[in-house]
Amino acid sequence: MHILNIGILAHVDAGKTSLTERLLFETGVIDRLGSVDEGSTQTDSNAIERRRGITIRTAVASFTLSDLRVNLVDTPGHADFAAEVDRALGVLDGAVLVLSAVEGVQPHTRVLMRALSRLRLPTLIFVNKIDRAGAREGGLLDDIRRRLSPSCVPVNTVSGIGGPRARTRSLGFLGEAADVFGARQEAAEVLAERDDGLLEVLVEGGTPGPERVRAALARQCAAGVAYPVLFGSAITGQGVPELLDAVAGLLPSVPQPGPAQAVRGTVFAIQRAPSGEKAALLRIRGGELRTRERLTFHRGPHAYEGRVSALEVAGAPDRRSAVTGDIVKVWGVPEIRVGDHLGEPGPAAAHFPPPALETVVRPRAPGQEPRLHAALLTLAEQDPLIGTRTLPGGDTSVLLYGEVQKEVIAETLAADFGVEALFAPSRPVFFERPAGVGEAVEEMARHGRNAFMATVGLRVEPGPRGSGVDYRLEVDLGSLPLAYHRAIEESVRLTLGEGPHGWPVTDVVVTLTRTGYEAPVTVAADFRGRTPIVLMEALRRAGTTVYEPCHRFELEVPEETLGQVTAGLAALGGAPHDTRRAGDTWMLAGEIPAAAVHVFEQRLPGLTHGEGVWSSRPAGDRPVRSPATAGHTTP
Repeated sequence: MHILNIGILAHVDAGKTSLTERLLFETGVIDRLGSVDEGSTQTDSNAIERRRGITIRTAVASFTLSDLRVNLVDTPGHADFAAEVDRALGVLDGAVLVLSAVEGVQPHTRVLMRALSRLRLPTLIFVNKIDRAGAREGGLLDDIRRRLSPSCVPVNTVSGIGGPRARTRSLGFLGEAADVFGARQEAAEVLAERDDGLLEVLVEGGTPGPERVRAALARQCAAGVAYPVLFGSAITGQGVPELLDAVAGLLPSVPQPGPAQAVRGTVFAIQRAPSGEKAALLRIRGGELRTRERLTFHRGPHAYEGRVSALEVAGAPDRRSAVTGDIVKVWGVPEIRVGDHLGEPGPAAAHFPPPALETVVRPRAPGQEPRLHAALLTLAEQDPLIGTRTLPGGDTSVLLYGEVQKEVIAETLAADFGVEALFAPSRPVFFERPAGVGEAVEEMARHGRNAFMATVGLRVEPGPRGSGVDYRLEVDLGSLPLAYHRAIEESVRLTLGEGPHGWPVTDVVVTLTRTGYEAPVTVAADFRGRTPIVLMEALRRAGTTVYEPCHRFELEVPEETLGQVTAGLAALGGAPHDTRRAGDTWMLAGEIPAAAVHVFEQRLPGLTHGEGVWSSRPAGDRPVRSPATAGHTTP
């Protein structure tokens, strides 16, 4: 038995979830097709997903093709849930990119294709909705080659496109249908760019056989450099048999070996039952995973141990162990989170922009603050990029990708946790770094404004980029009771949540240089009260600089809109570094503040008559010119 883990990706409303339903139906997993409109699909099991008709959380379903078990990972299509796509790509062997035969190549389609190309992930392109009015074939194929990749090879064709009687026919080099020489010749010419043998046949005027073209397509598809294109309809089932043939014959599967190596895996999703029971989805990358064994998990530089109490292998629920290639759901490890690695860390996933927005959330009903905070921590556990922090005064802030995500979080809090939440308008995320070195000391005092029976001395200095907060001791550990040391360190980390300019302080080294106490008068609360005062004075003396995170962007716009687009970028602090013509369009690459990304994305359709294509990813940060106005991006 071989295993193939594939993802279904698409621009929202291209028919991704409907295609998942059709694949499960055609392979006998379900005996009735679900409907997105009716909220009866298998993978969109969440009530909010059913109501909105969009996929929010990654789901896994399985089917079998002969000796191949296919684990189908249905991923979100909306850009606000790009983190889910990010994690899913890291555990896939291949992908099916779905686009509509009516709407064609849409902006998020191109963003996804760029991520797939960058990862060299073997990908099939499924053109859905051939039965809808306005569906296209030839012109759309030209658009696909121009906007996605010139190395796209159609493996079927359509008759009666744009109507309910649309029918697909396999081209000769894939499947048993009669040969269509022109299509095979066209495919050979595309594949010959990376196949010297095919090129030699064509140069000599020969006719490549269907098996030779098919073999070349399979090799290049597996290498992530050529993309088979299939037309079809998830609603009528047309083209789905050819798609299943391509899944089995063109995407590279993983043979299941013996358990000779140490077990390794990647956690890519967390699920919670209504009862609160927690389960994690892992892709096994090596070895064999069994229950009751003590295992080591890694989260960045940190490691922890856990023991799996139960597991369920996708597509093989009767199996009692999971091996290389399996996707498995496990229970019994309370600390487990998305992004953790079982054993040694695996390959990195695609890099989508992290959240650049922050909102303050409060419960509608007073007194529900603890319940709200606990619910947000649970949601952050399922998606670590939805970060939370407690602000001075007790409010809670949440990191976000966009406004749709905010709406979904609000609905989830109400439906799953019984908390109605109020969200403040979103603001961009900024942070501070120390500009120099600063020290401060305050002695014990029984009277006065800062009357605490504790002596604290602290030094702050810049740390390496990306290091976060590094807390060190320059005093003997035994100079204070351990509880007092904990009080100081906890106060340091809490105080750094809001620096002199009101933003979190990061990439900082804080060193405890002096301590003192008087037994039995001093208590831990004295150190908790004294430490913030000393730390803020040290930061004031060191000085801090406010930074804004930036994205590297790529942008394609029609020629006649170039002036408006560059002016729009400049108004938001964006700066193109590379501008070049590509046919009747212009390609721009440059840097823009992360805070302005969503604003520009909203303006782009108006600036480009809906023709602009945008993608961006994190690219460091830069100082803010006026810290006093940091975060006030024009809406």
